[in-house]
Amino acid sequence: MVRSRTTILQAHTHHWLASFGNPGNGQYRLELRRALTAIETYAQAIHLPPSRLLVRLDGQYGTRAVLTDLGEMRYVTRGKDYHLLDQAEIQARLCLPPDQPFTLPESGMVRTLYDCPNLPLDGGGKRYRIIVATHPAGTTKSRIGITRDGVVYELFFTNLAPTAFTAADVMALYLHRGSFEPALWDEDLEQDPDRWCSHAPWGQEAWQIISQWIWNLRLELGQQLLAEPVRTTEFAPAHQEQAPGSASGYAPATAASSWKAGRFSGKDFARQPDGTLRCPAGASLVLQERRPEANGSLRLVYGASIRNCRPCPLREQCQWEGHATAKPRQVSLLLHPRAIGEEPLLWRDWSRRRSRRACIQLVRYQRLDVAVHPALVPPCDASSGVLSRAQRAHMRLTFHERRARNERTPTAALVRITLFGIPEAFAAFLGLESM
Repeated sequence: MVRSRTTILQAHTHHWLASFGNPGNGQYRLELRRALTAIETYAQAIHLPPSRLLVRLDGQYGTRAVLTDLGEMRYVTRGKDYHLLDQAEIQARLCLPPDQPFTLPESGMVRTLYDCPNLPLDGGGKRYRIIVATHPAGTTKSRIGITRDGVVYELFFTNLAPTAFTAADVMALYLHRGSFEPALWDEDLEQDPDRWCSHAPWGQEAWQIISQWIWNLRLELGQQLLAEPVRTTEFAPAHQEQAPGSASGYAPATAASSWKAGRFSGKDFARQPDGTLRCPAGASLVLQERRPEANGSLRLVYGASIRNCRPCPLREQCQWEGHATAKPRQVSLLLHPRAIGEEPLLWRDWSRRRSRRACIQLVRYQRLDVAVHPALVPPCDASSGVLSRAQRAHMRLTFHERRARNERTPTAALVRITLFGIPEAFAAFLGLESM
């Protein structure tokens, strides 16, 4: 008996917002739609505009079909459609210089990032932003991504604007600040919500909901015990003037216009998936030089072979000096640095563990006295008559019969619980009487 679940975690407070379970591998697209409805309802309740929402999804949702379910909501997710790497636009982008490196602080792994901000991947006209992250393959097979020629390729989808979030910002959102795997690890250690405790599906769902409710309650009580202000972290610095060759991202390459009427310009040389340029006569121009400019731009210089240029019938339209020149044709493309926000990106959140564990430690080491007062009425006679087999078989009782049997009657014995060692402010928050 296996069940999978979809959960919603609020990143800045670490509260669980919803949980949806299904048998087997679940129905992840149906659960995603229910999760989006819960997120929108929660945002309306706290008057949060949709433009302030960002959903981080794991790799199970990294397909174009699933991304259509998100509508206009902003998202960051890992992709698993690795056949997209074979598309000509992505191959051409991989042949150009990368946007920037990204180092994961915990592991020290360095990924090289290639940003493809505007790709038409389907016939519906919708465009996607894909970030390709590469790193050298190790001695063992990588558990994530696909390995080709000793290089591991990873895909990430997002619809965040490149002018606001660079490729490194998106990676940091997914792998660091926006990740919820550490919270799942803490949850398993403290509560074990995945424990199988009921043979009924709804009983198992009730167990998971109660476990997450206890998690949220500990966060609230811990904040009353150990009130902490919201932490502010500079997630990404403000845009500054960049030194030559240190651009954090490049806009699409641009070519110069024709210098003379009737002559070929750089726009007439089509880019190929293998990173070369193709001239109007069908010959290839290979990359020969990468020249940083003073303003941070990067100039890519492509050159043809003189053996192809000499017998070319279109040489008169291509060369500056026509047949008189002895040099092959060269074409340069200019990559301008992509401008990002002039203000820094700030991340505000609360501590994930400190306040919650303060509540756990307080309950663990305090003194607890439980006193049971005598019942107001004498106990009933033990001889209650003869029971039928259906009454003795508890599993055959209806829900209302079980509730009537198990609920506490108003005349039952009173229970008084006395707690020692709780701060007065904490007791007042819970509505307890101080002694």
